Amino acid sequence: MKYVKLFFRLLLGIFMTYAGFSHLTIARQEFVAQVPVWMQFTPEFTDFVVLASGVVEIALGLGMLFLWKKKAIVGALLALFYVLIFPGNINQYVNHIDAFGLDTDQARFIRLFFQPVLIFLALWSTGGMKYWKLWIKGKIKDNEE
Repeated sequence: MKYVKLFFRLLLGIFMTYAGFSHLTIARQEFVAQVPVWMQFTPEFTDFVVLASGVVEIALGLGMLFLWKKKAIVGALLALFYVLIFPGNINQYVNHIDAFGLDTDQARFIRLFFQPVLIFLALWSTGGMKYWKLWIKGKIKDNEE
């Protein structure tokens, strides 16, 4: 099981790093579709959200790949990130926005079910759930790691 978890941890790390670089380069406009309408105050702010989330994705992806001793923290943060960006996926579905080849409501709806899978994989492959439970119980302070 150790190697299966390692495989998924590395896969998530590669996926997130690639997605983050895509935010900054080749898929920058596609990611605009992920920014919820209620957050699109100006085109400049929307672009900032795309760029900032790309930088966060790169950091989390590289963390999954290289921060072995901090994998539970990185996994917990990655799961939290997936929760925080989920409204963007809902926005794309609710507002019928075509992006990333999702050009039907059915395709956009099916995609919504992949976010919980990503959250699970981030927590399961890193031991991140144990980290969250300890933090919630107060056994890990904000300044401890």
